[in-house]
Amino acid sequence: MMKLVVEVLDAMDLMPKDGQGSASPFVEVDFDEQQKRTRTKEKDLNPVWNEKLVFSVSNPRDLPNKVIEVVVFNDTKASNGHHRNFLGRVKISGSSVPFSEPESTIQRYPLDKRGLFSRIRGDIALKAYVVQDGSGSVSGPPPTETEYPSSVHAEPDYHHEETSFEEINTNKIDEGFRVEEKKSKKKEKEVRTFHSIGTGGGGGPPPAAAAPPPMPSGIGFTKAPVMETKTDFARAGPAQAAVMQVQGPRQNPEYGLEETSPPLAARRPYRAGDKLASTYDLVEQMHYLFVHVVKAKDLPVMDISGSLDPYVEVKVGNYKGVTKHLEKNQNPVWNQKFAFPKERLQSNQLEITVKDKDIGKDDFVGKVLFDLLELPLRVPPDSPLAPQWYRLVDKKGEKVNKGEIMLAVWMGTQADESFPDAWHSDAHNISHSNLSNTRSKVYFTPQLYYLRIHVLEAQDLVPSEKGRLPDAFVRVQLVGQSKATKLCPKTINPKWVELEEFIFVASEPFEDFIFVSVEDRVGPGKEEILGRVIIPVKDVPQRHEIVKLPEPRWFSLHKPSAADEGEKKEKKFSSKILLQIFLEGGYHVLDESTHFSSDLRPSSKPLRIRKQKIGDLDLGILSAKNLPPIKIKDGRTTDAYCVAKYGNKWARTRTLLDIQAPRWNQQYSWEVYDLCTVITIGVFNNAHINGSKDDAKDERIGKVRIRLSTLQTNRVYTHYYPLLVLQPSGLKKNGELQLAIRFTCTAWANMVTQYGRPLLPKMHYVQPIPLKHIEYLRHQAMVIVAARLGRAEPPLRKEVVEYMLDVDIHMWSLRRSKANFNRITSLLSGVTRVCKFLEDICYWRNPVTTCLVHVLFLILVFYPELILPTIFLYLFGIGIWNYRFRPRHPPHMDVQLSGALNVHPDELDEEFDAFPTKQQSEIVRMRYDRLRSVAGRVQTVVGDLASQGERAQAILSWRDPRATAIFIIFSLIWAAIIYVTPLQVVAILIGLYWLRHPRLRSKLPSVPVNFFKRLPSKSDMLL
Repeated sequence: MMKLVVEVLDAMDLMPKDGQGSASPFVEVDFDEQQKRTRTKEKDLNPVWNEKLVFSVSNPRDLPNKVIEVVVFNDTKASNGHHRNFLGRVKISGSSVPFSEPESTIQRYPLDKRGLFSRIRGDIALKAYVVQDGSGSVSGPPPTETEYPSSVHAEPDYHHEETSFEEINTNKIDEGFRVEEKKSKKKEKEVRTFHSIGTGGGGGPPPAAAAPPPMPSGIGFTKAPVMETKTDFARAGPAQAAVMQVQGPRQNPEYGLEETSPPLAARRPYRAGDKLASTYDLVEQMHYLFVHVVKAKDLPVMDISGSLDPYVEVKVGNYKGVTKHLEKNQNPVWNQKFAFPKERLQSNQLEITVKDKDIGKDDFVGKVLFDLLELPLRVPPDSPLAPQWYRLVDKKGEKVNKGEIMLAVWMGTQADESFPDAWHSDAHNISHSNLSNTRSKVYFTPQLYYLRIHVLEAQDLVPSEKGRLPDAFVRVQLVGQSKATKLCPKTINPKWVELEEFIFVASEPFEDFIFVSVEDRVGPGKEEILGRVIIPVKDVPQRHEIVKLPEPRWFSLHKPSAADEGEKKEKKFSSKILLQIFLEGGYHVLDESTHFSSDLRPSSKPLRIRKQKIGDLDLGILSAKNLPPIKIKDGRTTDAYCVAKYGNKWARTRTLLDIQAPRWNQQYSWEVYDLCTVITIGVFNNAHINGSKDDAKDERIGKVRIRLSTLQTNRVYTHYYPLLVLQPSGLKKNGELQLAIRFTCTAWANMVTQYGRPLLPKMHYVQPIPLKHIEYLRHQAMVIVAARLGRAEPPLRKEVVEYMLDVDIHMWSLRRSKANFNRITSLLSGVTRVCKFLEDICYWRNPVTTCLVHVLFLILVFYPELILPTIFLYLFGIGIWNYRFRPRHPPHMDVQLSGALNVHPDELDEEFDAFPTKQQSEIVRMRYDRLRSVAGRVQTVVGDLASQGERAQAILSWRDPRATAIFIIFSLIWAAIIYVTPLQVVAILIGLYWLRHPRLRSKLPSVPVNFFKRLPSKSDMLL
């Protein structure tokens, strides 16, 4: 006899139901008309049961067709349990239950609702398997004829170690539960069925032939290591978390999200002594041993010459850190900090040794020993630990006559203030000069402004050749940006009738200069400067909103030679130029594409302050896995770091060296002023470690974009995001990045009212910038941002900034053009479905629906005041119906939507080609012919659309006199008929004619369609 064992372990974040902010939950499990339940946990929203419920399996062959229903209730009367409130349920397919306990794993299932308006939250951890009565396992399920699709894959976590089940403190099988047999039970409608697609245990990859069972719901749980009920959050090993694979209906599972459940403080109830629960709650706590070497005094002289070159060696186990050595100094000051991860410590003793740098073997000066078990634990917001003086001892442990060292030693977490600037044990082979390239930093981009210049006229120009009138034009330059006016020929007083308007990008602090020069076109490609003026940007006035423009100003032009020679002689006469120049503070300077911009506020400080904050965005960069080996020569490893960009704040994690599964666990926060913004997170390989060239570039590994408006308020999202990169060789998955993200709203009224406000500042609509300037200005803004961040320490390099800002998003790509065309086709498919539905009604393919439409049509005709309420009620019903199908996870890169799966290699080669192209003429000719072919199809479609519009215009234009005469006579007759006939009668006749039975229809086109197609268009007038 076979038995089904369902282990109910624990639940998290349940909905309070007792009116006092808590609940007393218990679990009922139903299987094959058998019902059993657990004990009730009093006043606990995160209960732990650890109970086993055993059921009889009458026919193992029918197990894949059965469902295990797990329901969580709140016991409102704990004495007998007859009064209860619904807290959520889960339905598990019998096909996902393994036939042995070793093959089973703990799965964490989100609790589902019973009805549309149920208020449910939280999840439950379960483990189900089948055993032979009296033995541990059975050979397996009986063979079936079901074939599983090969496109579904289960991707286990290769970096988790499996924990034995004995570590979980479970109760015995005959303790802690009460059996209630139920003879008959009404079947409720199945809401969601979960299938386990685990394929083996633990750490190794699955067999190549293993295939998971089908997943009709599109959501499956991948196999994860067994989860401990009491997790040591101080341990820095991989999180023992259940992983849920969330997939779209057509998305390849390899490129989908994996929902995770890492042990975050944000998902746990606050416990006394947990100081990180409110400030550093989206990452796992990682404990470190911190050593602060401040200085030393009265060190003994070790050399014969009477000098001392001291340095300090900090050693714990096999890890060793060394300070800089200071030459000829008996009272050195180092002020350096060291950090050692606690889980890698191989010794209980910390040894700090002072040595003298020598040509041969370094001399021993003295040391200090610490017992790690006796070190204090410091967690912010505690004040920093005060350093203390320690007397040095010799190798035998006896105190030396001279020499003391000031130290501070403590245990802390990554939230410690010393963490970003400390020397880490994984950077032991990095020189002190390159150590800064591995540190975590936060950067802020400069505030950008649009600088607008109007060139009006110039007077009294003096040409280089007497008796010759100059062909003058004006050139304006600002930090690599240069523009010139049109040529104004043969005059010494040129005026530009057409407004010559130049727009540049300027940045704070305004330390740059504007160079305005009037030049003479002497010959082809040859110009001479007639005069120029240098204007500091800080002296330019600002315009914040729509106000009167600043008055134009006359500027004196000076000869370049006079400026170069430094002549200070005042001239009584000089040429002049009239300019209107001002800074635009009412615009938002776009440095990234408007489709996924992260900041939409105006440049002006008074206008930025006026826009109120609506919430906070918290991001936890947890870890990554399966990163590709970048440093193949150095043993196939990767030096990975992450960069997150939102608004003007850039956050960079520290670089973890020589590891393909880095764990950063660093948290950052931003203020949110608009929900319709996007945060971008990129992963890069650091190419500027020891021995790297100055011109080396950090390789891009992948990027993730998350739109804030798709996130629920106050919900913590934890997923593994695929790092997808499109390369000339095709689409490549470079591992996965685990993130925890949460949006917290602080001003609900402002957030709701923002949906009715313009997306960009007011000036973008009142006085829009011409489209021909937008892309050029965006490129210049990106250049300024890259140059400014590249001068930081450590620098955020140009290739990183360009990748994060998508500098080449507007370049031509045949793949992207096809993707956009498919997007339009997908949108029009909805209209096609509506037309198909109406056609089915007209042709009576579903008589019941057609009859109901007839009744509804007659009701609306006789009661026209119900038309608008019916439309809006229908829209409300559609929205409520679609609520159950709402997205449960943030959006991510969709390879199917991007058209990146089956793209032709030559199309990719064209997409990654330089501009202008450097390909051979034969390849360019082939691509040109292909582009002509695509453009010809687009031309045909556009021509057909134009023809339909021209036919509509030809109805009353008398281009076809007979057709126009027929139409106006018909219109006159219909006007008379409709005038004498009630409108309701006309509507009924038209509606019944449109809904007539197929027997009364002809297969030929109708008369109005034939009449319209015979109208003339202008296609025959084209050459």
